[in-house]
Amino acid sequence: RASKNPISVILDFELDENLGDVNLIGEDMSRVVLNLANNAFDAMREKAKTDDGYKAVLTVKTNRVGEHIHISIVDNGPGIPEAIRDKILQPFFTTKKGTDGTGLGLSITNDIVKAHGGTLNIQSKPGQTVFEITI
Repeated sequence: RASKNPISVILDFELDENLGDVNLIGEDMSRVVLNLANNAFDAMREKAKTDDGYKAVLTVKTNRVGEHIHISIVDNGPGIPEAIRDKILQPFFTTKKGTDGTGLGLSITNDIVKAHGGTLNIQSKPGQTVFEITI
């Protein structure tokens, strides 16, 4: 809401209380979550422009499966078109207009996740995008 183009978003947290300790650099993972959330806000803002009854929802989920933790950032925006899905993690690729983006956010996010020995998986369809981090 503090940006130049505010949007109201319902925040839904589904956090695993039994996740336990996770060996990672907190500042780096904070940047990852912030980058993914900001991109979701941008996408949901665009959807809100064309859908009067739209309610933006961002869900953050965490869980542990064996030795791995999963962090999912899920939005109900327009989805990522299949034609660009394989490009969005490349440096300097952006869908933003003018000076609104550098095209480095998702690339840096992916690099941080890889530096932690993890993977970043993207699933998208119209009305939903899921970024799932596994470490």
